[in-house]
Amino acid sequence: MNPTILDVTKLLAAWIIYPISDSQWVSPMPVVPKKSRMIVMKNQRDELNNLRVYIDYKRFNQATRKDHFPLPFIDYVLEKLSGKSHYYFLDGFSGYMKIHIEPEDQHKTTFTCPFGTFAYTCMPFGLCNAPSIFQRCMTSIFSDLLQDCMEVFMDDFTMYAKSFDTCLDNLSKVLMRCIDTNLVLNFEKW
Repeated sequence: MNPTILDVTKLLAAWIIYPISDSQWVSPMPVVPKKSRMIVMKNQRDELNNLRVYIDYKRFNQATRKDHFPLPFIDYVLEKLSGKSHYYFLDGFSGYMKIHIEPEDQHKTTFTCPFGTFAYTCMPFGLCNAPSIFQRCMTSIFSDLLQDCMEVFMDDFTMYAKSFDTCLDNLSKVLMRCIDTNLVLNFEKW
C-alpha cells in the first residue's frame, strides 16, 4: 500500500479528515525522506527507506496573513531553570489535533493524493500560523502557572521548583489542568 494511502486511511478512520470535492485551495502531499516519524518500506533493490508524507501548503501559506504570536526562546526557558533544584519535563501528544477548524475554513486545508482529495477538521502541521495558534492556546491554558512554576514551548512543558514538595504540587496542578482541558501527554518520551 502506498504510504500516502496508509496515512489517509488512518486519518479518515479517526475523523480527522474527510473527502472533499471542491476547494480553491488544493495542496499536494509528497512523500519525502525523513529521519523521524518514519514509514519504513523496501525499495526495488530491497533496501529500507525512511519516508514521511507531508502536505505542502506553500501556495496557501504565501496567501495567508501571518500571526506573529511570540514563541519563547530556549535561553529564556533555561534561565528560568537556573537556581532551581527540581524540574521536570512533559511532552504533549497530538496537540494540533485538539484545535478544531471552523467548518467554513476547513476547505483551505484540502490536499490531494492518489487516494483522493481531503480536508482537515482540525489543525494540520504545515500551516504557517499553526505554531502561533498552538502556542497561544497553550499560553491561555496555563496562563496562571507561566513564569511562576512552568514554561510552555508548543507541546513541551517545563516545570521547576526550589523544593521537591513544591515540585510535586506544581506537577499536580499541571496534570489536573491537562485533565480539565483534555490535553494528552506522550508518556513514551518520559
